[in-house]
Order: sequence, then C-alpha cells, then structure tokens
Amino acid sequence: MIDISRVQKELQDCEKDRDSSGIRVCPKSDNLTRLTGTIPGPIGTPYEGGTFQIDITIPEGYPFEPPKMQFSTKVWHPNISSQSGAICLDVLKDQWSPALTLKTALVSVQALLSAPEPKDPQDAVVAEQYMKNYQVFVSTARYWTQTFAKNSSLEDKVKRLVEMGFGDAQARSAIESSGGDENVALEKLCSG
Repeated sequence: MIDISRVQKELQDCEKDRDSSGIRVCPKSDNLTRLTGTIPGPIGTPYEGGTFQIDITIPEGYPFEPPKMQFSTKVWHPNISSQSGAICLDVLKDQWSPALTLKTALVSVQALLSAPEPKDPQDAVVAEQYMKNYQVFVSTARYWTQTFAKNSSLEDKVKRLVEMGFGDAQARSAIESSGGDENVALEKLCSG
C-alpha cells in the first residue's frame, strides 16, 4: 500500500526549495498516485533553457518500489526514448532504495541530461548519433529543446523556419494551421 503521508511530505519538501532547485512536483488531481515533475535543463548542455515535464506514477509498493517516470516533453537524448519518453536510469529500476525520494529521482534524471550514457541506450538511434557525430547530436538536442521545452512565441517559431529556408508567409501559415506545433508545421512544409 502506498504511504500517502510520505508522498505528501515529499511534495512539501520539493515545494520548499523549488526556487533554488527549479524542480517541482505537483499532483495531476486529488489522487496522489499521478504526479507531474518539472526539471530545468542543466546549464552548459543542449537542454539549457528548457523546462521538461515528467509524468510520475506512484506504484502500490512505494517507497519500496521506484516511482515510474517518463518524459512527457520530447527530448533528444541517448537514455530517453525519443518516441515514448521512457527513461533508462538505474535509480528508477534496480538501484532504487526507499531512502530515495521523488526529488532525488528527479535530480538523478536531471543529472542524466548532463551526463548521457550512450553505451547503455534507451534510444539506439540517438546513441549512435551521439557517438558517431557528436556535433549533429548537440544541434538536434538543442533544436528539440527549443521546439518542445521552451514556450516560444509565434514570431520565434516563424523565425526558425525562415532560417531553414522557408518563406515567412509559408512558415506562419504552417504554424497557425498546426495549432502552434512547430514540428508538425515543419513536417507539413517538408512534405509539400
């Protein structure tokens, strides 16, 4: 059975130092088994300036079982699935301990953004790019951070598409018809 009082205390502890750490954990509803974690992208990485959302599910056996976490924000990283957001991290699996907390797990996820482990990948395509063409990996990770982890204005999105060689009116129309989703707009523009 879930120790609800422990989950409540962990939420309070996260809230206390949220301004200094940038890490937040909030319930999705009144039910404390479904939470949303938020971590800032680490400084000096392609994820810098991004804000990343993580879906957290507290299992019945918590704190003796690790929380289930996956990114809801799309991330280009060898240890995070670019499709599902699944995270390959030992503390969320066999290295979990009841002494750890939601916050320490999120700090570990944030540290993973700083120090990828491409030899133990969750996403083989990203890991291969990281090892064989690091600069392309960095550019792609920055682009994904800009596109999915920052609240960009319409003008910023249009500017990025224009920089890729599309016309201003064409880029603006594609973004507006895609509900503001820059990636969908890019797909529309590339498919003709």
